[in-house]
Amino acid sequence: MTLMFASPAYAQSTGAASAQGGGIAALFVQALPLILIFGIFYILMIRPQQKRMKEQKLAIEATKKGDEVITGGGHIGKVISVNGDEVEVEFAPGHRHRVVKSMLAEVRPKGAKPAND
Repeated sequence: MTLMFASPAYAQSTGAASAQGGGIAALFVQALPLILIFGIFYILMIRPQQKRMKEQKLAIEATKKGDEVITGGGHIGKVISVNGDEVEVEFAPGHRHRVVKSMLAEVRPKGAKPAND
């Protein structure tokens, strides 16, 4: 019976010794799925969002007279004048407001028409 108890203990110590020998490789194998998930997440989510934000920022900076804009509050109007960081927007005939460019959510260039018209 003593032989029976000795063999499992010997097998456990041999397995532990081999696991310590490949510590860096084992760590890399465990970290690889996390690295792959982050890489896929970056390619599918983060990069396209950064590209869209860059395009939106350039469009807002290039706002000119006659463009149709949508403010952060959802108001749609036509740009009457541009003065540095501010634009004057006409929301209705005779109803004008000065709006800071950073509060514009979208810029529609002149001549852009809705798809349903």
